[in-house]
Amino acid sequence: MKTNYLIDFDSTFTQVEALDELATIVLKNVPRRDTIIAEINNITHLAMLGELTFDKALSMRLDLLSITQKDIQELVDILHTKVSHSFIKNVNWLQIHAKDIYIISGGFKEFIIPVVSKFGLHENQVYANDFVLNDTGNVIGFNTDNLLSQAQGKVKLVKQLQLEGRVIIIGDGYTDYEIKLAGLAEIFYLYTENICRDKLIDKADGVVNSLDEIINNE
Repeated sequence: MKTNYLIDFDSTFTQVEALDELATIVLKNVPRRDTIIAEINNITHLAMLGELTFDKALSMRLDLLSITQKDIQELVDILHTKVSHSFIKNVNWLQIHAKDIYIISGGFKEFIIPVVSKFGLHENQVYANDFVLNDTGNVIGFNTDNLLSQAQGKVKLVKQLQLEGRVIIIGDGYTDYEIKLAGLAEIFYLYTENICRDKLIDKADGVVNSLDEIINNE
């Protein structure tokens, strides 16, 4: 039977939360930089634990930032160096299984696609949010029609995909667990190579510290 691998991006495919990294770039010359970054990090943390709905958390974080196209490119350059070690190690496995791998993230396509495509993953199987830019390349918002910008966005998206075969979720956050909770996946692996969210341990079918463990289990 075919197995579909639904993989999160932030703190799973990469070692970091991309919006937190973006905040560091955007705010590097802002006097209240440390305070704003701490606020953004806290919002991210609450969202990952399921204590703040994702749509609210996304809006709150973007409201604190003035993002340009240049900032996004700088973030992409950083993310290329922050891919999780076990994903780099298993690039051949990713390429072989690319047709069955879906990146599903609350992050943004503009910085996710350039990173995962280097590993042979298909752009049309990357599901993430979209920035809305003005004529000068500055971010003025995000596409609110995108399911992933909404509460329960990952659940809504996976329902729409109507995947055939087994579905396995690999991620570090509550929004990943929600897919299993909705009955849309057979297994939820809590991914802890980069961070372990203790509140999700008892909700997971398995706690894995690397991509190797998933490959060996399958």
